[in-house]
Amino acid sequence: MYSAKQKAKDVAAVATEHAEIAKAKAEEKAQKAMARNKTDRDIAEEVRKAKEAEAKMKMHDTKARHAEEKLVGKHHHTVAAPTYPPHGPI
Repeated sequence: MYSAKQKAKDVAAVATEHAEIAKAKAEEKAQKAMARNKTDRDIAEEVRKAKEAEAKMKMHDTKARHAEEKLVGKHHHTVAAPTYPPHGPI
């Protein structure tokens, strides 16, 4: 089960991804409006797809980092020195 802190970070990562995708779509629309031929429109579409893929990759990377932080925090134990006296002659 996700911790509340990790879930909040994941929600923020997804929101950032959606914002980046919306920005890429707006840029594509502007580039298509300025395009003079089909090739320019196709290039604008490919640029948008690349930006969307990059945003999704960053989101998944961020989520993986959050999961790793959770695991490291959960399993972070230090080994203490024994408190009993050593055996043998002193």
